Amino acid sequence: MAAPVSAIPSSSPNKGSSRVVERRWADYHPSIWGDYFLAYASPTNSVELKYVGRVEEQIEGLKGEVRKMLTDVVNKPSQVLHLIDQIQRLGIFYHFKREIDEQLEQIHKSYSRLVYRDFKGDHLHMIALIFRLLRQQGYNVSSDCIFFPHIGFGCTEVFNKFKDGEGNFRESLITDVQGLLSLYEACHLRCHGDSILEEALLFAITHLESLNESKVSTSLAKQVKHALRQPLHKGLPRLEARRYVPLYQEEPSHDQVLLALAKLDFNLLQEQHQKELGNITRWWKDIDVARKFPFARDRIVELFFWISGAYFEPEFAVARDILTKVIALTSILDDMYDVYGTLEELVILTEAIEKWDVDAMDGLPEYMQAWYKVLLDVYDAVGNEVATKERSYRLTYAKEAMKKQARVYFHEAKWFHTNYTPTLEEYMPLALLTTGYEMLAITSLVGMGDVVTKHAFEWLLGDCKILKASQIICRLMDDIASHQFEQKRGHVASSVELFMKEHDVSEQETEKELRKRVVDAWKDINEAFLRPTAVPMPILMRILNLSRVIHVLYSDGDNYTHSGALLKDHVTSLFISPLPVSHLSRGAQEGTRQDYGGK
Repeated sequence: MAAPVSAIPSSSPNKGSSRVVERRWADYHPSIWGDYFLAYASPTNSVELKYVGRVEEQIEGLKGEVRKMLTDVVNKPSQVLHLIDQIQRLGIFYHFKREIDEQLEQIHKSYSRLVYRDFKGDHLHMIALIFRLLRQQGYNVSSDCIFFPHIGFGCTEVFNKFKDGEGNFRESLITDVQGLLSLYEACHLRCHGDSILEEALLFAITHLESLNESKVSTSLAKQVKHALRQPLHKGLPRLEARRYVPLYQEEPSHDQVLLALAKLDFNLLQEQHQKELGNITRWWKDIDVARKFPFARDRIVELFFWISGAYFEPEFAVARDILTKVIALTSILDDMYDVYGTLEELVILTEAIEKWDVDAMDGLPEYMQAWYKVLLDVYDAVGNEVATKERSYRLTYAKEAMKKQARVYFHEAKWFHTNYTPTLEEYMPLALLTTGYEMLAITSLVGMGDVVTKHAFEWLLGDCKILKASQIICRLMDDIASHQFEQKRGHVASSVELFMKEHDVSEQETEKELRKRVVDAWKDINEAFLRPTAVPMPILMRILNLSRVIHVLYSDGDNYTHSGALLKDHVTSLFISPLPVSHLSRGAQEGTRQDYGGK
């Protein structure tokens, strides 16, 4: 059923007018969370501080033990790789960045020897693992051949060594489920030209999908099933850790120290995120979104999930607060331009945002005035935050990004209101900008530390290949997931409709082609991480993580707009349900909240 277009009395830009304005109404479902997270916004009490102190002390002790574990296996490459893989999957890698960097640097120096000699034969799992971990770290290791001219060999094969005489992957690999799974995960780090990995991915998918679960452990079967839906490289690290910890616990060989650290650390960080989300919810409630902007998607909890996907670590609390508020205001703005605002109103709103002055508020209709005031207040607060650290230049970039966002939203709205259908060539440059991902990438840097410089902002605004790739992923996955819903309510044609029309092909064929473009964009992202990088890794990680959010939310429909199923489960996993710690040793349980009668 089409979303209703209703005639509703509304204040026009000139106050006092009582004419009836025709407005579209998308009929979005209301917030499924309401005031649930407000409870976490209450002040911290002394009992809670005592609890946090105990847990932090426990975590520090466990971190020391893990550092010793890393030191103990320094000369044992296979054990180093396995340990790093577990640390990353369990979501505790951010505590050991320096140690992991150092270990993988040494592994990289020995890559040729390890692949040629140490991991020879049928070590598919280890060769795929070393390849994936080094590629993740930015090392441009080969997927095809490694040359040894100094010892008389032309090259040693990497993944080609697993093929038979006819150039096909060996049938004997089919029973190596762990190896196939590692190969599958490694293939998602492929770049342009990694043709062997294209073949390997198809081979791995084919045989993992036909897995006989009765012939492998329950834990491995679950990992395979999940990986086929959600590859590790395209998943959100914290969400993947929440899923992996119970599976790791099922493994007989699991390490108690790693498991205890993963659980305690996850729960402690969850409580920090709950407080942040509580404060954000209070801010949202004070704005009175449900009453003042009833036409907009009420999704503040979901947007916090989005931004915690960009950076979850404790030190990014300020950055999360800034970016969540900005994306929340942008979501309302998007619905003004896309759904509710008249063209006349949108003209003066765009002009007001361009002026960025409180006096520009007077000419706006009441609902736009309310939004505009919050906009100025949020950016004023951001300005105060960055001014204390001599980073005021960052606010200028953030404001300009928001102005640009309004301009491109208006351009698209004008297409709709004038019944103009662009060509796909016209549509894409504008549609990449209307994703908001340039604005989000720029604003994501505002609350970060000294690793961000003016160069980083200028780099983003230049011919930034990784940013364009992220925008392509966002635009095409969004269009594929939401174009039918948007066409029903009235919206400018998307890439799906335009491609179908221009190439005279079916919707199914169109989606297949657009998904190929998404795959190529992921290769561009992977290439941007290969050393030497244009900017420091933490900056690249923001763009990678924003792309991961899109993959998680839009792989199977628009789970942001329609947030009551998959996204509800994700929010529950990360911000409501702690990991159970009852199985841990007595020492690992000493700091649990139950000891202090907390929530």
